[in-house]
Amino acid sequence: MTLFLAAQAATIAAPSPMSLDAIGQQKMPAKGCAAFVWSMADRKLVAMATAEPAQIRLSIDGRTVDLARVAEQGEGGLGFGGSIDYAGGDVTVNFEMKIVARRDLTKGAQVTDAVLRVERRGGDALVVPVAGLIGCA
Repeated sequence: MTLFLAAQAATIAAPSPMSLDAIGQQKMPAKGCAAFVWSMADRKLVAMATAEPAQIRLSIDGRTVDLARVAEQGEGGLGFGGSIDYAGGDVTVNFEMKIVARRDLTKGAQVTDAVLRVERRGGDALVVPVAGLIGCA
């Protein structure tokens, strides 16, 4: 009986896995460009990254957060690098994307071959394949 209660207490105390939730409809920034990306699994808008200010908005465990860009590497375009790191509080995000210009998109581009890596210090990590569009004001 004691072993059963200890196992039950451990189950109750275990943290739930981190979730990346939909952020809902977002507005274009007044200036610069924004990358709007959705999860490939369920097609929900899960992140919006802006070039000015350099930040990303996402919803982790039902709470919307804006994280500042701390580094970027590689070729991207439209104000974005190919690999961008964001951080705030105990969360870090790496956003890797390929930006593809298309003739049928004016003031923007397509985001392909993209992935969001979300980590909580001392906790969970998520890797989410995403795709989307970039729009520019």
